[in-house]
Parts: sequence; C-alpha cells; structure tokens
Amino acid sequence: MAIQVDETNLKHGVLGLVLALVEVIRDALKIQALKRMESGVLSEEECERLGKALMDLDIALEEIKEEQGITESVRAVRDGLDEIVDDVIDRLINPERWQEEPEGRGNGNKARMGIYAGGG
Repeated sequence: MAIQVDETNLKHGVLGLVLALVEVIRDALKIQALKRMESGVLSEEECERLGKALMDLDIALEEIKEEQGITESVRAVRDGLDEIVDDVIDRLINPERWQEEPEGRGNGNKARMGIYAGGG
C-alpha cells in the first residue's frame, strides 16, 4: 500500500514547525535581551540595536507566515509545545499528583515525560 503525500501539506507542516521553533528561540532571545538591558550590561546604543533587530525578526516572521499561509499551522505547533512545557513544569512542581495518575490516562505523556524528568 503506497502512502499518498500531499506536497503542499508537507511543505506547510515542515515550514510551520521550523517557524514555530524559530519563534521559541526568538522568545528566549527576548528574555535574555531584557535581562541584559535591565542589568545595565548593554549600552544605550546596544539596547537600541538589539530592540530593532528583534522587531525586524518579528516582522520577518509574520511576513513569512502570512505569505506562506501557515499562521494557523505555526499557532497549532506552538500550542502543542506550550502544553508539553506546562505538563513538564506541573510534573516537576507537583510530582505527588502525577504519581497517583491512573495507568490508562496520559500514557503518551508518561513516555515523553520520562525523557525530560530523567527517567528515560
């Protein structure tokens, strides 16, 4: 049985994943930039250049998503990543709640979480 692959859907899926990951990296860069700005490590000129570079990146990402018609794909990937991160944080903060979880619930998450929690 041959697998039918729709080239357009594949392109949108891969591009959506790549842009979602770039957005995650951008968010981390923004947090680091704010920390450096607030700490006084950067000069005023460096702060301005950094702010402009981050704004330019935001504009470029939005343009790519709009041009390629993948805004929803990127949002769906980001939502999925957010759920995974929320689960990881919740399990780290409230391990007792997750130890009592019934076997049938969240099996996919248990395997996935084992990697993050050092169990896998």
